[in-house]
Amino acid sequence: MEVGRLVGLEKFVTIGTICAYPKFTPVPFKEENLWDGYPEETNAPYGLAKKMLLVQAQAYREQYGFNAIYLLPVNLYGPHDSFDPESSHVIPALIRKFLEAKAMVSSKQKAVGSNTACSIVPTLYSPPSVVVWGTGNPTREFLYVEDAAEGILLAAEQYNKPDPVNIGAGFEITIKDLVELIARLTGFQGKIFWDMSKPDGQPRRMLDVSKAEKEFGFRAKTSLENGLKKTIEWYINQRD
Repeated sequence: MEVGRLVGLEKFVTIGTICAYPKFTPVPFKEENLWDGYPEETNAPYGLAKKMLLVQAQAYREQYGFNAIYLLPVNLYGPHDSFDPESSHVIPALIRKFLEAKAMVSSKQKAVGSNTACSIVPTLYSPPSVVVWGTGNPTREFLYVEDAAEGILLAAEQYNKPDPVNIGAGFEITIKDLVELIARLTGFQGKIFWDMSKPDGQPRRMLDVSKAEKEFGFRAKTSLENGLKKTIEWYINQRD
């Protein structure tokens, strides 16, 4: 941001995070709730660092007349996401887990079926299973990547105010329902186990997205199910 100011940049678009909101923000999250409390503990270092970019943007606007705007996107997903099991977020992680479990069972079934020398074929595999963290009770909101890109571009073109703006889809879904939806879309029919020793994170997340529509006409177009289908299709093709 400082370099942008020094070289005379006309506009700076800062991408914040929904993790900057307080842990117990009333749902839906409104931009004016941003300073009403401390973020959820596991997200706090990241969320607070991002929040300081808002402070810097507002200070630079006041002191230097620098046109910096600040957007608060919800959790993103879609093609080209990271599916690395060590670092991926919930949607790509679940897609990969379900597809790999399904493929493992399929390969074992083929191996058993090819054993024509045995008159009685033993059961060499058990039903596939996937472990998911937490209780499944928290809610989340997800925005398809192409919708997010459109929202950022519209803000870059039309929004020139110091106040932060939410960029989201305006719905919430429990993690349990999300897991069951991805299982269905990937064709996974095995067992799902919940590791309740792992943290749930923030109890609920859903943005009030009315300001983005009012200020620069942004409204998400992609339903969660359609976005997930596109993401799964991309990952399968990329993996193959």
